[in-house]
Amino acid sequence: MKFIGIIPARYASTRFPAKPLAVLGGKPVIQRVYEQVSSILDDVYVATDDERIEKAVQDFGGKVIMTSPDHQSGTDRCFEAYQKVGIEFDVIINIQGDEPFIQKSQIEALKSCFLEDSKTDIATLVKPFSEQQHTLEDLENPNTPKVVVGLDNSALYFSRSVIPYLRNIPKEEWLSQHTFYKHIGLYAYRAQVLEEVTDLAQTPLELSESLEQLRWLEHGYHIKVAETHIETIGIDTPHDLERAEAFLQKQLNK
Repeated sequence: MKFIGIIPARYASTRFPAKPLAVLGGKPVIQRVYEQVSSILDDVYVATDDERIEKAVQDFGGKVIMTSPDHQSGTDRCFEAYQKVGIEFDVIINIQGDEPFIQKSQIEALKSCFLEDSKTDIATLVKPFSEQQHTLEDLENPNTPKVVVGLDNSALYFSRSVIPYLRNIPKEEWLSQHTFYKHIGLYAYRAQVLEEVTDLAQTPLELSESLEQLRWLEHGYHIKVAETHIETIGIDTPHDLERAEAFLQKQLNK
């Protein structure tokens, strides 16, 4: 199977304008993301609507495609970019442009969902909540979507609420009594499925939780889940960039 990675990158951001061009360890964030994944995919492109990002990618020797500024989601931007590549791939991986520490093993885990199960339409990652690393407050944080996973490793539901609810068990004991899964927002789609989902209208569950992946579940798509134990640092704010810089320096000094 042939896999292409597309990294949507917008210049405008309410909390951190010009985030893809922010410097992390002497390189733009977008370059670090690109370099993390380029060696394990058949091809990689940055998809942007801004000429400054386009130039930055060209400057470090990456591939970039200009896309419409009117897209409402990274999924839509990915599909336009894939169409403009003009070469057929079996699977398109939508890689977050603000995850400079994404690991090869996480991409390989996504790829395995398609290589090992022909029924997979879409694949994504989950990470178990750990009693040692997380608190009840972490688990209940609505900004951290949770996932219920079936016995065949398919996603049954995504929610900002804690799922499942452990009846007759005190909340303080939930993390010790059950494995809850945090959703990692990295997606891969079969090419035909990506085209189909970009045409779907928003659905009631999606609108209620503000989670795009619920639209795909409501329409019957099979979302396969792969597990990762790697905690990455996403960059949403200037403070996150400071944390990322400290993390990077710690890694370099090992």
